Amino acid sequence: MTHFRIAEAARLLGVSDDTVRRWTDSGSLPVTADASGRKVIAGADLAAFARAQAHATPDPSGVGRSARNRFVGLVTEIVSDKVMSQVEMQCGPHRVVSLMSTEAVEELGLEVGSLAVSVVKASHIIVETPGGMA
Repeated sequence: MTHFRIAEAARLLGVSDDTVRRWTDSGSLPVTADASGRKVIAGADLAAFARAQAHATPDPSGVGRSARNRFVGLVTEIVSDKVMSQVEMQCGPHRVVSLMSTEAVEELGLEVGSLAVSVVKASHIIVETPGGMA
């Protein structure tokens, strides 16, 4: 089973080492000791904790849809030519980039600072592991 040290868990969760230590000290995040006596967190426990802590920004569109991957964020950059535009959004810690027609950008009234929802519906998702290990 995969185990993560406190600092690794903190990087993955986007918090400080001290925050992870507080969670382990309070019992919110299970911790054990490895063979060297260092505190480690089981990968499955860290994944469950990360999932429980994730709070998606509410989708303001009020539209029902089949796509489950919706990211609410702010438009941070728009690069347009006569036909196409590249729209960049910051959705929490995630940078999302969309290519769309310049006409669509204008119709949606998108500008830097606009609140928008990026909807991802992909039939292929590539999963990689560090060091190419399966």
